[in-house]
Amino acid sequence: MNIFRTAITANVLAVAIVASTPALAVTLDELRERGAVRAAFANESPYGYVNEEGVLTGESPEVARVIFNRLGVENLDGILTEWASLLPGLNAGRWDMVAAGMFITPGRCKEVAFSNPSYMMGQSFLVQAGNPHDLHSYEDVANNDEVTLGVLAGAVERGYARDAGIPDSQVQELPDQTSMLAAVRTGRIDAAALTSVSIERMAQLGGDRVERAEPFDTPPEAIGYGGFAFRKADEALIEEFNAHLADFIGSEEHLELVRPFGFTEANLPGDTTAEELCQGS
Repeated sequence: MNIFRTAITANVLAVAIVASTPALAVTLDELRERGAVRAAFANESPYGYVNEEGVLTGESPEVARVIFNRLGVENLDGILTEWASLLPGLNAGRWDMVAAGMFITPGRCKEVAFSNPSYMMGQSFLVQAGNPHDLHSYEDVANNDEVTLGVLAGAVERGYARDAGIPDSQVQELPDQTSMLAAVRTGRIDAAALTSVSIERMAQLGGDRVERAEPFDTPPEAIGYGGFAFRKADEALIEEFNAHLADFIGSEEHLELVRPFGFTEANLPGDTTAEELCQGS
């Protein structure tokens, strides 16, 4: 039985990571010899987070563990960092990959290389109980200048808000899900925007003071596909990773693995590739 190790470096949270000289490529042989792959995550449930037992889990780390096990790498060592530091830290060589459920976008593809996607997902809002401002879309926020929307710093929801015409003065960036949930509960913000499965989890944790906005109108451009980020120099590793990922995604084993995190067959990415997503297709 393989051991699932989690090494969490809390000091990363306090340090701004600046990528100077790009790190050299890591090979599969190096990872096999080391016995572990270093995977960064941002503690966002259900994509990549530490559970009550102190173990790194979530859709992204669990899928990554399976794929690397098949590649002969026994352990996955998790490194906790803020969302905005995930890609700079990757390029600086502080970790080997990002396993945080990150959406594959043309902008991010300029910085790093992505695996093919492991899921697709729409959007939603977390609001106060009863949804007092009747918010069911980004456009609803744009049409009410008294509403403040919270987004995760460095995440794609910031761009979705701008695309919908929401002025910067109505948007507040927050570092993590915990602060987003607290801000909605206390009324500091009127809604928090994240993927639908994340919002559902936050609503469950938040008790009777918050709820998921239903229904919710996700604009077509906000339907995202999440994958694993690697350095651009890691072409050979990505090719090996993708080959095993293709065999795994959509299998019964895969669906059973991700079901506890709220993922179903409806979230399968189909034949969409990272290349298409990087081109904006």
